[in-house]
Amino acid sequence: MTTTKTVQKKEDRYEVRLSGSGGQGLILAGVMLAEAVGVGDGKNAVQTQSYGPEARGGASRSDVVISEGEIYYPKTMKLDLLLALTQEACDKYFADLKENGMLVVDSVMVTQVPTKKFYGFPFMRLAKEEIGHVMVANVIALGAIAELSGIVTHESLRKVVLGRAPRGTEEKNQKALELGLSIAKKVRKQK
Repeated sequence: MTTTKTVQKKEDRYEVRLSGSGGQGLILAGVMLAEAVGVGDGKNAVQTQSYGPEARGGASRSDVVISEGEIYYPKTMKLDLLLALTQEACDKYFADLKENGMLVVDSVMVTQVPTKKFYGFPFMRLAKEEIGHVMVANVIALGAIAELSGIVTHESLRKVVLGRAPRGTEEKNQKALELGLSIAKKVRKQK
């Protein structure tokens, strides 16, 4: 009598939500992440978005589903990674995070984090003080996410960020990405 062993395939789907308020560039950040993963790294990626009717200042989110295989359902079901740049976004979407999912927050804007397991960085403040423009906080956050999660190669992300940066802002966006990568690397080494 022979027995066959069924091998359970590890879940290949990785779900990311970038959330905050309109005007923070989270839709663009989601598009850049999906493009870097899909075009640069050769994986499958689907990006969807949602934002309030107010556009600037209203709730905003960008979801990215990543997989080595086919993506049969393009919407997120249970998040592997949640970026929350506002308290409202953290409060609203934390319940969608998997039990062992990664939470990354703006440590100045999100003061009541619902768990002790999270990464906090002052993205908005760093953008203003280190780069000179608050509009690159989304790129700093992308760098931090790339370093912490490993879901996208740094090189693919660099190419997309520079390719999508508005003319004349390439240097600021490059510095923002490198800043995000370096702050996350320091934190990872401490853990």
